[in-house]
Amino acid sequence: MHPIYLDYNATTPVDPAVAVALFPYLNERYGNPSSSHFFGVEARSAVERARAQLAALLGCTPGEIVFTSGGTEANNQALIGTAFANRKRGKHIITSLVEHPAIDTTLRWLYGQGFSVTRVPVDVSGMVDPEAVRAAITPETILITVMHANNEVGTIQPLAEIGALAREHEITFHTDAAQSVGKIPTRVDDLGVDLLTVAGHKFYAPKGIGALYVRNGTRLDSYLHGAGHERGRRAGTENVPYIVALGKAAQLATEQLSTEPARIALLRDRFQLLLKEAAEGLDLNGHATERLPNTLNVSFPDVNGADLLASIPEVAASTGSACHDGRHEPSPVLTAMGFPASRSNASVRFSLGRWTTEAELELAADLVGRRVKQQQGTWFNYCI
Repeated sequence: MHPIYLDYNATTPVDPAVAVALFPYLNERYGNPSSSHFFGVEARSAVERARAQLAALLGCTPGEIVFTSGGTEANNQALIGTAFANRKRGKHIITSLVEHPAIDTTLRWLYGQGFSVTRVPVDVSGMVDPEAVRAAITPETILITVMHANNEVGTIQPLAEIGALAREHEITFHTDAAQSVGKIPTRVDDLGVDLLTVAGHKFYAPKGIGALYVRNGTRLDSYLHGAGHERGRRAGTENVPYIVALGKAAQLATEQLSTEPARIALLRDRFQLLLKEAAEGLDLNGHATERLPNTLNVSFPDVNGADLLASIPEVAASTGSACHDGRHEPSPVLTAMGFPASRSNASVRFSLGRWTTEAELELAADLVGRRVKQQQGTWFNYCI
């Protein structure tokens, strides 16, 4: 059988409508957007149309969109660009303990450049307390970066409250919204952010394209240097085909946001119930209600999540553990939430998407339930 794909948080398939929009810009519409002749004007028009489509999804002006190669570049530009543009004012940055490595690793690099970083804790559901952010603010604080929705457990952070604190203290506020754009509303004024990261392959565009929202007036140094592309924000000839794809994906998301999240949430909750019936002792990881509609992270007692998924090739999902040289280490996210290694190593993340069906979920729950019952009692702890 063809495996049941339940790993949409890792990457999404390219929507066929996105592929159709992209293809002409790989061959007959190949102009350089900087050229003044017909082919260049055609390409420039396509880029600006995509910029407007993404701006409509985010509730901003097209001029506040900077196209990038993906979420990692956008995060690097947001963090490093803000840090260097404001270092005369201060060198303190606030973040959370559950950020994606694209944030955490960049902050570690900035620490080596003389910046200080405060990582505020999360509660058992993976949520940041805005008051903890308030307590971490100092006169040196120049940047707050907190992800919108966690990639592992789906918990949605209270960005509006954190954004209000940032505005009160005139601190630049960034969010990594790679997992939330296209899944839930991400209008920048509602979230109160100055910078917002977009990753195209998380909502049905190809890998290798993303964007950074930059609020007008935000101090931000350029990350890539060269010619004056993207209004001087990001050098390099624009990736026209993938920019077109990102714009189309944003248009589809805008059209479906009023119905798709509710549909997906119903399927997710049905799947959770099926798993609970099939496997005793199921534990939910993440917030019960304030989480992405497509994300279900659970732990199966006395089962190793990696071994479980390896035994069910018919189901494509992820664990919260990272495997390094044959060693399985507990998820830093679940560890920050206060869970012991045994629960972390027993976790599995199922993430649903546009083409997930109820029939697939019923079959997946049955397959998972059978394997869980076989493996319970044979728990191996890989955390050394």
